[in-house]
Amino acid sequence: METTRQQKIARQIQKDLGEIFLRDLSRLLDGAMVSVTAVRVSPDLGYAKVYLSIFPFEKKDVVMASVEKNNWLIRKSLGARIRNQLRVVPELAFFLDDSLEYIENIDQLLREE
Repeated sequence: METTRQQKIARQIQKDLGEIFLRDLSRLLDGAMVSVTAVRVSPDLGYAKVYLSIFPFEKKDVVMASVEKNNWLIRKSLGARIRNQLRVVPELAFFLDDSLEYIENIDQLLREE
Protein backbone atom coordinates (compact mmCIF):
# COMPACT_ATOMS: atom_id res chain seq x y z
CA MET A 1 0.00 0.00 0.00
CA GLU A 2 1.55 3.25 -1.13
CA THR A 3 1.37 6.34 1.02
CA THR A 4 0.08 9.65 -0.29
CA ARG A 5 3.62 10.98 -0.45
CA GLN A 6 4.79 8.01 -2.51
CA GLN A 7 1.89 8.50 -4.91
CA LYS A 8 2.62 12.20 -5.33
CA ILE A 9 6.31 11.58 -5.94
CA ALA A 10 5.50 8.78 -8.40
CA ARG A 11 3.15 11.06 -10.37
CA GLN A 12 5.77 13.82 -10.46
CA ILE A 13 8.49 11.43 -11.63
CA GLN A 14 6.15 10.02 -14.29
CA LYS A 15 5.36 13.51 -15.59
CA ASP A 16 8.99 14.63 -15.60
CA LEU A 17 10.30 11.44 -17.23
CA GLY A 18 7.66 11.74 -19.94
CA GLU A 19 8.91 15.24 -20.74
CA ILE A 20 12.53 14.09 -20.63
CA PHE A 21 11.86 11.28 -23.11
CA LEU A 22 9.88 13.60 -25.36
CA ARG A 23 12.24 16.57 -25.43
CA ASP A 24 15.72 15.65 -24.27
CA LEU A 25 16.23 12.02 -25.29
CA SER A 26 14.37 11.72 -28.58
CA ARG A 27 17.66 11.33 -30.48
CA LEU A 28 18.59 8.25 -28.39
CA LEU A 29 15.30 6.45 -28.98
CA ASP A 30 15.87 5.44 -32.62
CA GLY A 31 12.65 7.07 -33.83
CA ALA A 32 10.43 5.20 -31.37
CA MET A 33 7.73 6.75 -29.24
CA VAL A 34 8.19 6.08 -25.52
CA SER A 35 5.49 6.60 -22.90
CA VAL A 36 5.94 6.30 -19.16
CA THR A 37 2.90 4.26 -18.17
CA ALA A 38 3.55 3.83 -14.44
CA VAL A 39 6.04 4.59 -11.69
CA ARG A 40 6.27 2.76 -8.37
CA VAL A 41 8.38 4.34 -5.62
CA SER A 42 9.82 2.51 -2.61
CA PRO A 43 8.76 3.64 0.88
CA ASP A 44 12.12 5.35 1.49
CA LEU A 45 11.85 7.16 -1.90
CA GLY A 46 15.27 5.83 -2.88
CA TYR A 47 14.21 3.46 -5.63
CA ALA A 48 11.71 3.85 -8.48
CA LYS A 49 10.42 1.23 -10.90
CA VAL A 50 9.55 2.89 -14.20
CA TYR A 51 7.33 1.09 -16.71
CA LEU A 52 7.76 2.11 -20.36
CA SER A 53 5.49 1.52 -23.32
CA ILE A 54 7.31 1.60 -26.66
CA PHE A 55 5.81 2.06 -30.11
CA PRO A 56 6.53 0.47 -32.58
CA PHE A 57 6.93 -2.80 -30.73
CA GLU A 58 9.67 -4.03 -33.07
CA LYS A 59 12.13 -1.47 -31.64
CA LYS A 60 11.58 -2.39 -28.01
CA ASP A 61 14.90 -4.24 -27.59
CA VAL A 62 16.95 -1.43 -29.14
CA VAL A 63 15.16 1.27 -27.14
CA MET A 64 15.36 -0.61 -23.82
CA ALA A 65 19.09 -1.19 -24.36
CA SER A 66 19.56 2.52 -25.07
CA VAL A 67 17.56 3.50 -21.99
CA GLU A 68 19.57 1.15 -19.76
CA LYS A 69 22.83 2.41 -21.23
CA ASN A 70 21.84 6.05 -20.60
CA ASN A 71 20.26 5.47 -17.19
CA TRP A 72 22.73 7.88 -15.58
CA LEU A 73 21.80 10.65 -18.05
CA ILE A 74 18.08 10.13 -17.45
CA ARG A 75 18.61 10.20 -13.68
CA LYS A 76 20.70 13.36 -13.98
CA SER A 77 17.99 15.08 -16.05
CA LEU A 78 15.36 13.98 -13.55
CA GLY A 79 17.48 15.30 -10.68
CA ALA A 80 17.67 18.71 -12.32
CA ARG A 81 13.87 18.82 -12.49
CA ILE A 82 13.00 17.54 -8.99
CA ARG A 83 15.91 18.94 -6.99
CA ASN A 84 13.57 21.20 -4.98
CA GLN A 85 11.12 18.42 -4.08
CA LEU A 86 13.46 15.59 -3.09
CA ARG A 87 16.74 15.42 -1.24
CA VAL A 88 17.90 12.28 -3.03
CA VAL A 89 17.08 11.38 -6.63
CA PRO A 90 15.80 7.78 -6.64
CA GLU A 91 17.63 4.98 -8.43
CA LEU A 92 15.71 4.20 -11.62
CA ALA A 93 14.94 0.70 -12.85
CA PHE A 94 13.22 0.49 -16.24
CA PHE A 95 10.78 -2.25 -17.19
CA LEU A 96 8.89 -2.87 -20.40
CA ASP A 97 5.12 -2.47 -20.19
CA ASP A 98 3.86 -4.72 -22.96
CA SER A 99 0.14 -4.35 -22.21
CA LEU A 100 -0.46 -2.41 -25.45
CA GLU A 101 1.27 -5.14 -27.45
CA TYR A 102 -0.90 -7.73 -25.71
CA ILE A 103 -4.08 -5.76 -26.53
CA GLU A 104 -2.99 -5.39 -30.17
CA ASN A 105 -2.35 -9.14 -30.40
CA ILE A 106 -5.80 -9.97 -28.98
CA ASP A 107 -7.42 -7.47 -31.33
CA GLN A 108 -5.65 -9.00 -34.33
CA LEU A 109 -6.73 -12.51 -33.32
CA LEU A 110 -10.34 -11.38 -33.02
CA ARG A 111 -10.24 -9.78 -36.47
CA GLU A 112 -8.99 -13.01 -38.05
CA GLU A 113 -12.00 -15.05 -36.93
